[in-house]
Amino acid sequence: MGRSVLAHPQEKEKLLTYFETHIMKVLHWLASFGPDEDGGITRLLYSDSWLEAQRALAVKMSGCGLVTEFDEVGNLFGKLQGEDADAPSIITGSHIDTVVQGGLYDGAYGIAAGLLALDYLKRQFGKPKRTLELVSLCEEEGSRFPMAYWGSGSIAGKRNFEQIVHLQDGQEMSFADAMHRCGFGEGMGRNCRRDDIGAFIELHIEQGAVLESEGISIGVVDTIAGQRRLKFEVVGESNHAGTTPMHMRKDALEGVSVMIQALRREAVKLGAPLVATVGRLQVLPNMPNVVPGKVVFTVDARHADEGVLGSFCDWVKRTFTQLADERQLAIHGSEWFREEPVPMDERLKKQMDDVCKQMAISSKRMVSGAGHDAQMFKHICKAAMLFVPSRRGISHSPEEFTEPRDLAVGVLVLTELLYRLGYEGEEL
Repeated sequence: MGRSVLAHPQEKEKLLTYFETHIMKVLHWLASFGPDEDGGITRLLYSDSWLEAQRALAVKMSGCGLVTEFDEVGNLFGKLQGEDADAPSIITGSHIDTVVQGGLYDGAYGIAAGLLALDYLKRQFGKPKRTLELVSLCEEEGSRFPMAYWGSGSIAGKRNFEQIVHLQDGQEMSFADAMHRCGFGEGMGRNCRRDDIGAFIELHIEQGAVLESEGISIGVVDTIAGQRRLKFEVVGESNHAGTTPMHMRKDALEGVSVMIQALRREAVKLGAPLVATVGRLQVLPNMPNVVPGKVVFTVDARHADEGVLGSFCDWVKRTFTQLADERQLAIHGSEWFREEPVPMDERLKKQMDDVCKQMAISSKRMVSGAGHDAQMFKHICKAAMLFVPSRRGISHSPEEFTEPRDLAVGVLVLTELLYRLGYEGEEL
């Protein structure tokens, strides 16, 4: 290994103080685009606040000496050109969109951190060997239209214009019209697809409480968990709540309550990183004096190992069927969403481990239970993720919070990694 961004170990505190001050300034500046009445931030894809934020970011990137360019769906890139024009780019960044009433950090932190890192590297070390880029991805959350990862998916070739033809938001505005209104669309900017990316590195808040509870500064994401979402419909018999004896009832809700308890027991028994959630429950006829005759509910299951996840979901289907049969209830189940686990690049993970060790920063390998843009980039390049702690694991909320010093540590680790890859030319 060659040099480091720290000429001497004692410079660490000075640089952390610098990043701590400036990361909050950039985050609060970004929060000025899309503030809502309840203290949150709502910056939905192709909204006015979204467009204002992207345009303002382009100006700020240019002010830091980056060459800016939008692609045809509205992803914004800021390039720090390297000496080797033919070498694949190293890209960092995250998404600019938010959920409704989102917080200060989700997505925005990765963009702000990348901006500070590239600005610092350019001022301190000049032109890199490999091109470094910052991306403000147009969308990840799926909060306005029923389509997630539109930005990163378009870059990776997993999303395309044909998929959005019939999509509308809650006000019946079409996806294409909203996009065109902002000046984007097919052929209106650089082609989305990229085949010149060597690595994508995403810095993000954890959105969980593991790092905070264990007192660890950095999470090196080992794998983004796979997800299965199942829907079950359980049918019994609606009847009078006062005249139907308990032993004669075909109570769909009672059967489902037993299924939910069995689901939790099995998930707890199998242990982390498996998680299972019943998130939606519809009870019919949902009356206080009627035995429930039908219940529709969902199960969300996640694990980093596809084999374990598949076996668990098979167990769920068998067990729920058995519990329904015992109660003379009809049951129908279907899978409506599936994403395979996505392991992050092993070489990049080891480099991040080494950066943390060299700088005496506590870290651990961990699974991401939430999906991220890095899983899309994994289809076309090496991908890696870093987490910083989230207070009480709260996210997608105005109460989302990470200590400024924790944010600064993340920026420092990202800066060092980009230095090694961009300036020292470490192998990918």
